[in-house]
Formats: sequence, C-alpha cells, structure tokens
Amino acid sequence: MGMETARPFDLEERTFLFAKRVRSFVKRLPRTVGNVEDGKQLVRSSGSVGANYIEANESLSRKDFVLRVKISRKEAKESGYWLRLIDPGEDQVAELERQALIQESAELMKIFGAMVRKSE
Repeated sequence: MGMETARPFDLEERTFLFAKRVRSFVKRLPRTVGNVEDGKQLVRSSGSVGANYIEANESLSRKDFVLRVKISRKEAKESGYWLRLIDPGEDQVAELERQALIQESAELMKIFGAMVRKSE
C-alpha cells in the first residue's frame, strides 16, 4: 500500500476531487484580468476531465469509450496549461497548490493515456 492510500484509487472520485481542488484554488487567486479569464478556462477544463470519464464509463461501445477517455486526457492536458498560466502572486500556499495541481493533471494525463493504449 504505502503512499497509494493518500490518493483515491477510484478514478471517478479522483477526477471529482481534482475539479473540487481547482475550484478552491481559483477562489484564492489574486483578481487580475488574466487570472479571471484563465481561471474560467481552468474551471471548465478541470470539470470536463471527470465528466468525460463518467461518460466513458457509460459508453456502449469500445470506440466511444476510447473517444471519451481521449477527451478526458485532452482536458487534463488543457488544465495543466491553464494552471501554468495562472499567477498566484505572492501567495506561497497558492503557488504550492498550483504546483500540486499541475502534477495531478500530468498524472491524470498518464493514466488516461495508458487506458487509451490498452483499449485500442
């Protein structure tokens, strides 16, 4: 077990928690024009990661499943992009959370990428 217990194994739950963490993170950011716009994009893409994964699990065909998982991967990648653009200002806690969320978006991309490779 070890470190794995800290992260939920259930991917639906993990993607949900990612979107929730993003929302908490965005709330504490300095209200610059860039952060407001990038924050909106980040909120959207982070929610789409899990929403598309839920749709993948409900899909009726393997082809549809693979398509939805690819979209989840794309949205995770996009979330990482917006996270890199966002400026936490002088808030060190927000900067640490930003780094952790970038890491989580990268891990989610790897997981979805592996699922695509196994399914194709």
